[in-house]
Amino acid sequence: MKHAYQVKVNDTFDFKIDEKTVKKLDTLQVSDSEFHVLHNHLSYKTEITNANFNEKSYSVKVNNTVYHINIHHELDILIKEMGFEIGITKEVNEIKAPMPGLILEINVQVGSEVKEGDTLLILEAMKMENALTSPRAGIIKTISVTKGETVDKNQLLIEFE
Repeated sequence: MKHAYQVKVNDTFDFKIDEKTVKKLDTLQVSDSEFHVLHNHLSYKTEITNANFNEKSYSVKVNNTVYHINIHHELDILIKEMGFEIGITKEVNEIKAPMPGLILEINVQVGSEVKEGDTLLILEAMKMENALTSPRAGIIKTISVTKGETVDKNQLLIEFE
């Protein structure tokens, strides 16, 4: 399988580069971030000045001119087209009951500020106590249940602002 990369330079120029082209590039690594490149009989001094691997964005200085570059593999593009993002999480705005059960305890109030991992409430199901924790930091907007209430699967329990 031939791998291709979509490269965008300075949010203006788009290039498609395949693995074969990358392997043919005549480079010599001078230091951790500096390279010497020969292309079409011309010499280029390059330096990676900034790299964000999760966002796949880089700043590269070529002969004292800085270029901002985004490099995406064909799989990255396919994942994005499917509606997913790599390295980015979707924001959860509501907590629903994962199973039917009984609300034993509610540990927050409307307006409470919570951190990721804080216990929001205790749901008893099949004689087991299940602590439902916050998937993110935020502020509680609404609490749709009360202590002692029986809930159904997928019933709204808590909303975040």
